Formats: sequence, C-alpha cells, structure tokens
Amino acid sequence: MTKKTIKISLILGIGISLLSWGITAQSASLKEVPVKGTINLVDFWSDYCLPCKMMAPVLAKVEKNYQGKVAIVHVDIEKFPDQVKRFSIRVIPTQVFFDQKGKEVFRHEGFMSEKEIAAQFKKMGVD
Repeated sequence: MTKKTIKISLILGIGISLLSWGITAQSASLKEVPVKGTINLVDFWSDYCLPCKMMAPVLAKVEKNYQGKVAIVHVDIEKFPDQVKRFSIRVIPTQVFFDQKGKEVFRHEGFMSEKEIAAQFKKMGVD
C-alpha cells in the first residue's frame, strides 16, 4: 500500500470508523491530519492498550457532543507506525489538540477525562 492510498483507521467506541470534520474513510489520508479550518483532537491509540480502551467511550461521547464543531481523529499506531515519529508520540494514549491553522496547542499523555477534554476545547474557544 502506498502512502497515497493509506487510509486513516479510526475508532468509535472500540470498533473502527471515522468521525471527523467532513472527511470520509474513503477520502481521508494521513496528510490531511490535522484537518485545517477547524479545531482538532487527534487521538493516538492501539488495541492492546488498556487506557486506550478506557478512553473509547469517553471519546465516543465527546464526538457526539462536539459533532460539527471539532474534528476528532483516531490514529491506530499499530497500523500507522510512521505517524508515531511524525507526531513525536512517546506514550499511548496521547491526545494532541490543534488550532484551526493546524498548529499544535496542547498535548496530553495517558487517560484524559471528558471534563478535561471539554476544558481544553473551551480554552480553544469551543463550547
């Protein structure tokens, strides 16, 4: 598979799907992450990671609550190990927040609660 055809693998709950700002699983490429023009939360995770599995229902709820307001993208580090280097991921789960211009503004390593995520979005101007 070439880099041009690599698709982003994302989860909703523990299953796989893509839920982000106007990107479908068929058209999404890793070059489009972070999604420009909106606030992003990029979640780096893996199936073997217990804290990642604990984050799944939290992120599913956040996705529902912020649908249309932010892009939430889940990157499976097992399927896309090159993204570990690209985004300097040291620990999973890691949540990286980007502003509308695609600039990283905050990074959290480990489990992050819904309340903490909402507080970060609020700091970034999203209610």
